[in-house]
Amino acid sequence: MEGTLQEKLFKNKESGWKSIDEEETKKVFELSKKYIDFLNIAKTERDFVKSARKLADANGYKDIIEFSTLKPGDKIYFVNRNKSMYLAIIGEEPIENGLRIIGSHIDSPRLDLKPNPLYEDTGLAYLKTHYYGGIKKYQWTTIPLSMHGVVVKPNGEKVEITIGEDDNDPIFTITDLLPHLAVEQMEKKLKSGVDGESLTLLVGSIPYAEGNSAEQVKLNILNILNKKYGIKEIDFTSSELELVPQFKARSLGFDESMVAAYGQDDKVCAYTSLAAMMELGNVKTTAVCMLTDKEEIGSMGNTGMESHMFDFFISEILNKLGQNRPNLLDRVFCFSKMLSSDVDAGFDPLYPTVSDKHNCGFLGKGISLNKYTGARGKSGSSDANAEYVAWVRNVLEKNNIRYQVAELGKVDVGGGGTIAYILANKGADVIDCGVPVLSMHAPYEVTSKFDVYSAYKTYKAFWNE
Repeated sequence: MEGTLQEKLFKNKESGWKSIDEEETKKVFELSKKYIDFLNIAKTERDFVKSARKLADANGYKDIIEFSTLKPGDKIYFVNRNKSMYLAIIGEEPIENGLRIIGSHIDSPRLDLKPNPLYEDTGLAYLKTHYYGGIKKYQWTTIPLSMHGVVVKPNGEKVEITIGEDDNDPIFTITDLLPHLAVEQMEKKLKSGVDGESLTLLVGSIPYAEGNSAEQVKLNILNILNKKYGIKEIDFTSSELELVPQFKARSLGFDESMVAAYGQDDKVCAYTSLAAMMELGNVKTTAVCMLTDKEEIGSMGNTGMESHMFDFFISEILNKLGQNRPNLLDRVFCFSKMLSSDVDAGFDPLYPTVSDKHNCGFLGKGISLNKYTGARGKSGSSDANAEYVAWVRNVLEKNNIRYQVAELGKVDVGGGGTIAYILANKGADVIDCGVPVLSMHAPYEVTSKFDVYSAYKTYKAFWNE
């Protein structure tokens, strides 16, 4: 009797793997294989948008500029400066009743080249970098790095560059002191053991064959770049070149139950929402998938969520639906529901003191809901209301989707933020809903394949509700 009462009243805390049969387990691994393959070609925001657009085109989506009018069932997208993207399926119900929005970010912590990066010192050529987002700087030394991005010339010519991903490519790295000479460095606090200006990329050592003037190694590097890409030193000033870990995404563990990869914050939620949208048919309520940029540095800029580009996209939909009366955009947002699909900090038993075990996300137990994020006194959080949390719970429970409700660490330890508050400020109901991650913001992050699959099921159910 006691066991039955506990089963009735207690939350289910078992591993999600125990809740699925052999057939569904197969689906978990099939989806994760596609996810791993996608990660290996979409390490940066530009790469992600390029791959997402190709996938959308293959599934019947068209650029919104190709439409003069819209009707229910139309599948559309808008690409913002090749670094963010919005997709939508027009619903059967009047759009003034609101949207169903799922929003992820596709930027991740990395190293960007400085505007004037190339220099030579004692026969070695280097590229100066400026780190992007919150990183532990020491984690970025002595690992293989690849270069992704574009160089744009004044005449508008754009040169795309990817170096290090092919096995025949060279890679780059940032050197560090040997332990024998690092006594002073090792006495520093961990956060200051490596400073930002020391994150400098080693890129060459052979001097140019002719002449004996200064900076012959630098000249040789520029000569190589000029021959291969047609660029000069001044062209670095109009470039966006990013250094990311060269590591390939792989299955992790003897049981292959996890994914190890760079950039899973937040590409795990971006990919699963994109994959779910590609399988949607007609929907009652207009479904929107946001793939945003700049979240790791505050969502600023014209490709971040703080810009008006998303408002522009929705306004274009309203105009092409013939709906353009005053204040309609405000009404649409105020009646919308959103999942801010960003990752959660998974509980790590190696570092248990930073988490409240009763209020944290665990790997392998399903999608993680964060009613609020913020720091300490919920600073910077939108804090979803109880009615909306109950609505989301209903969607999950009636679709038999495993979920957990969590906070991002202990109250006074730290905290974090997402894009949730931005849409909440427009009037939408919003809750953070994503995958627990170990080693978040490190060059190699870990997720559970069960949670990846749970995210995909959650996002699909949300749009179909």
